[in-house]
Amino acid sequence: MQGASLVIYTTNAIESLNSVIRHAIKKRKVFPTDDSVKKVVWLAIQAASQKWTMPLRDWRMAMSRFIIEFGDRLDGHF
Repeated sequence: MQGASLVIYTTNAIESLNSVIRHAIKKRKVFPTDDSVKKVVWLAIQAASQKWTMPLRDWRMAMSRFIIEFGDRLDGHF
């Protein structure tokens, strides 16, 4: 079930984006202007969106596990 939980964790886009933005802001302690904050957030979002275009790691293994565990509920959804 480890592969399945990894995919579920990595596909939570809201938590992922929040983490990326928090990380980018924590690196910089002082922002001289409001525009500098906007730029940092925008660049963090751009970096995160590039990651999202990459295929998920271990997706096939996780999907196989989902089918074993929840096969009756997955009919027609993939």
